[in-house]
Amino acid sequence: MTSTFLGWRHLAATLALLSAFLSSASEARDLRLATTTSTDHSGLLRAILPPFERERGCRVQVVAVGTGKALKLAENGDVDVVLVHDRQAEQAFVAAGHGLDRRDVMYNDFVLVGPRSDPATVRGGRDVLHALRRIAAGQVRFVSRGDDSGTDRMERSYWEQLGISVRGAPWHVSAGLGMSEVLTMAGEMQAYTLADRATYATTRARTGLEIMVQGDRRLFNPYGVIAVNPKKHPDVNFADATALIDWLTSPAGRSAISAFRPGGEQLFFVTADR
Repeated sequence: MTSTFLGWRHLAATLALLSAFLSSASEARDLRLATTTSTDHSGLLRAILPPFERERGCRVQVVAVGTGKALKLAENGDVDVVLVHDRQAEQAFVAAGHGLDRRDVMYNDFVLVGPRSDPATVRGGRDVLHALRRIAAGQVRFVSRGDDSGTDRMERSYWEQLGISVRGAPWHVSAGLGMSEVLTMAGEMQAYTLADRATYATTRARTGLEIMVQGDRRLFNPYGVIAVNPKKHPDVNFADATALIDWLTSPAGRSAISAFRPGGEQLFFVTADR
């Protein structure tokens, strides 16, 4: 009886150790992706990542934040790969040795949206700077991301080009929130905001906001993917990060991105082959 009991205890301990080992191995195959809220909130990643996960045998953990925060997470080695939209910041990140193998993946565009009443009378324009100048001149409410995201950085560049300081301006609200939340705020406040087209498309039914300005070349919004440099952070999952980069820029990945059309509307466009 005692021998049988000890045998069972030994078997249980062995199974526990095996379970812990398998769990650890599974965790080691997790790939940590820091990306923008636009790719997450639009539903793009939920649509395109499962085929990659099945093919590669890994699980992608998505951290959706602004571009600035995503690059900071990567710089600290807290993620393995980033998918962001701020070309200048991406190039600086690679130049500083934090990232490798940056590639263009896709693009969409920004749109200036606002309430149907259009108090600044900017509807139908194709010049985003002209529209923002009118909003500032009329001191019409504008809600900003204010979170160092790619969208926030783009908006700040517009005000800088105009020579307009929005710091402390009573009509300019810095929310410090993601795109979906900012669109909700703008809808509630009957204000204008700058948004990526994908997130706007997924929220317009509940916000009631309408596109006021689109088509300006300044509103072009390209996305790049970068692996974290393993020489900086030896513990990063560089193999799966590289595999994701290869897949996103492969015919299979490009096809998955192009096929993502919620409501029949294409929200992201793959970058042309070079």
